[in-house]
Amino acid sequence: MAGRFEGLSDLEWKLFADLLPYPLEKRGRGMPHVPFRKVLNTQLYILITGCRWCDIPNS
Repeated sequence: MAGRFEGLSDLEWKLFADLLPYPLEKRGRGMPHVPFRKVLNTQLYILITGCRWCDIPNS
């Protein structure tokens, strides 16, 4: 069942934000941390639309 997902609204994000740890600061070298909201939006996009990980649109 494929659907459509536009991302979490600010109100919906507030419900999840309390469950996630505080954003980490970058220490030293390496890749910067991805915001938790972007990670959650990507996971929900996969679950709702049914697409494969390799087919996630770049944003």
